[in-house]
Amino acid sequence: MPSLNTKAPPKALYALVLGAGAGSRFGGGKLLAPWRGGTVLEAALEAAFAAPVEAVLLTAGADGEVEGAARAWAGRAGEAARLSILDVPDWREGMAASLRAGVVALPLDAGGLYVFLGDMPRVPIAVLPALAKALAEGAPAAVPTFDGRRGHPALIGAGLFGEVAKLSGDRGAKGLLDALGAALAEVAAPDNGALFDVDTPADLD
Repeated sequence: MPSLNTKAPPKALYALVLGAGAGSRFGGGKLLAPWRGGTVLEAALEAAFAAPVEAVLLTAGADGEVEGAARAWAGRAGEAARLSILDVPDWREGMAASLRAGVVALPLDAGGLYVFLGDMPRVPIAVLPALAKALAEGAPAAVPTFDGRRGHPALIGAGLFGEVAKLSGDRGAKGLLDALGAALAEVAAPDNGALFDVDTPADLD
């Protein structure tokens, strides 16, 4: 007797780590700055690989050492096969250039894209499955919140990829997510790591 369960299996999710910027406020070299026994970038990559994703894409541009450092870490972590590096020649434009590169590189059947910032080394891993659950339950996108503020990573559903591909400038997808209004799923994060980023060397303390 044929199965009556016609529900389609969930589509695969992917992660994008934005690492193409120059880190000018930091003075350069931000992503490779020391952080808790590793580097800022390594901590961001570790969080991305902890998400329920098929693969992790990392954008590179301003800092020529980012790609090599990322590949070396992925090799040590046993994740080399799941890491792809996307070169972003127009990185000076800002976040939108990396976001466009990310969605263009995804397979056609991708169901959603986590957007991690390469300078956020304290993302709470515990919130990542909850974001995926919100997307699976029909939300067009989901974000973590802490103390009433939206943080990262955002999880953007495939239905928004066309709009992401049209973004420009350095505001990333914030306007796109804001426009969703109540449809945007907000998931409580367990700590302020969803808000914490490294802007200056003082933040490393």
